[in-house]
Amino acid sequence: MSTPSDVRRATVRTIAARKGGDPVVCLTAYTAPMAGLLDPHVDLLLVGDSLGMVVYGLPTTLGVTVDMMIAHGQAVMRGSQRACVIVDLPFGSYQESPQQAFRTAARVMAETGCAGVKLEGGREMAETVAFLVGRGIPVLGHVGLKPQSVNAAGGFRAHGRDPAEAEAIVEDARAVAAAGAFALVLEGTVEPLARTVTAAVPCPVIGIGASPACDGQVLVSDDLLGLFGAFTPRFVKRYAELGAQVSEAAAAYAAEVTARRFPGPEHCFKGPATAPSRDAGDD
Repeated sequence: MSTPSDVRRATVRTIAARKGGDPVVCLTAYTAPMAGLLDPHVDLLLVGDSLGMVVYGLPTTLGVTVDMMIAHGQAVMRGSQRACVIVDLPFGSYQESPQQAFRTAARVMAETGCAGVKLEGGREMAETVAFLVGRGIPVLGHVGLKPQSVNAAGGFRAHGRDPAEAEAIVEDARAVAAAGAFALVLEGTVEPLARTVTAAVPCPVIGIGASPACDGQVLVSDDLLGLFGAFTPRFVKRYAELGAQVSEAAAAYAAEVTARRFPGPEHCFKGPATAPSRDAGDD
């Protein structure tokens, strides 16, 4: 039987070497228990700023803070043993300058122990990616649909139907890859464009709402498990409906408590039927 010390985590070099090979399996994780359940089955665990929506109930990812990302990154690191763990840099924590990005990324990595960070952006962020990589911070890029830019993009929509937009996404991917990103997330693009982007860059492209031709796939775990019910993106496949099971379990519990069927004798600690009494004449 292996022990934690026997298990070696996947690294960013492990992920980078998968270009054109076996697909990279990636899921999001935000808590230690979920990380432990997913860890045996994935190559990469992404502590995504999607936690703002699926954990905290925010309407977008824009309200997520660095402290939130660090707390959840620490939990995922504690709960996992073998997956490469990457933590998102939240909105406003890196876009101002490469120096700001370095300070944020260095803090995230130092306080969580994660293998690297993810940031959104294309050509406008290439300088920042190169600055981080040159100072020892592995970067997972993110192009296509960028949730942190949802207001500027006009909402959550598929990207790349317009030829000019498609070409811009290809150039964004090339720029971030050339800057040294070890891999790219490509989100919410039309399928032919996703194939083009995957072929255009030397690093692995991990798709979400993109194409089976990508070098890997990522989904939000709460979407995959049926735990997030606010909406279901077109690109999500639900592999379970745990949300319904949670509701059914809570309803069954409430019914048994109301009817005084729970707790039963098997759920109670055994002991004297009554508290021991003391005779009036005892000293």
